[in-house]
Amino acid sequence: MPTLQTLLLFSVACLALTATPGPDMLLITSRTVSQGRTAGFATLGGILLGTYCHALAAALGLAKLFVLVPAAYDTVRLLGAAYLLWLAVKSFRPGTSPSVSPEQEPPLSHQRIFLQGLLTNLLNPKMALFVLALFPQFLDPARGSVISQTLVLATELNLIGLLVNGGVILLASHLAERFHSTTRRARWPSWLLGSVFLALACRLALASKH
Repeated sequence: MPTLQTLLLFSVACLALTATPGPDMLLITSRTVSQGRTAGFATLGGILLGTYCHALAAALGLAKLFVLVPAAYDTVRLLGAAYLLWLAVKSFRPGTSPSVSPEQEPPLSHQRIFLQGLLTNLLNPKMALFVLALFPQFLDPARGSVISQTLVLATELNLIGLLVNGGVILLASHLAERFHSTTRRARWPSWLLGSVFLALACRLALASKH
C-alpha cells in the first residue's frame, strides 16, 4: 500500500488535474445539458471505469506499447477520432422517423451513455500515456504489489474526479433547468453535444504523443 504521504501528494496532483477544464469535463457538461444530471453521471461512470482500465494497462506494461510502437498509438488515436466523429454526426442528425419531431426524439438509455463515456475514454491513447507518466512517480515496488498500488491510486483519482465533476454536473443541470424553463425546448442541446464530440474528434485526430 502507498504511504499516507504518497496518497496526500497524489491527491494534490489529482485535484489540480481534475479541476482544470478538459475534454472529460466538457463532455460531461454537454451531456448533462443535453439530457440531464443522470446522463451526466452515466457519462462520468464510463469515464471512471476507463481510468481503471488505463491504470491496469499501465501496471501490466501494456501502455508502454504506445511509446514503443508509434503505429499502435496512431491506430487507437484514429479509431477514437472516428468514433467521436460518428457520435457527432448522430447528435447533429434529427430523428430518422418522419413522424418524430426534434423535440420528441427519445433520449439515449443510460446504459448507452455509460458505454459512450467508457469507449471515449478507452479510445483516447493520451489518457494511457498520462497514466503511464503520472502513476510511476507514486509507486514503490518495495511496498507490495504494483498492481494493487496502481488500483489504489486509480481509486483516489476517481474519487476526486467524482467530487469535482459531480459538482460540475449538478451546477450544469441546475443552469440547464433554469434555461429550459424560460425558453422553448429546441435542438440546441443536441447541437451542443455534437459540437463537443466534433471538437474532441478533431483534437484527437491532430494529437501527437507529446
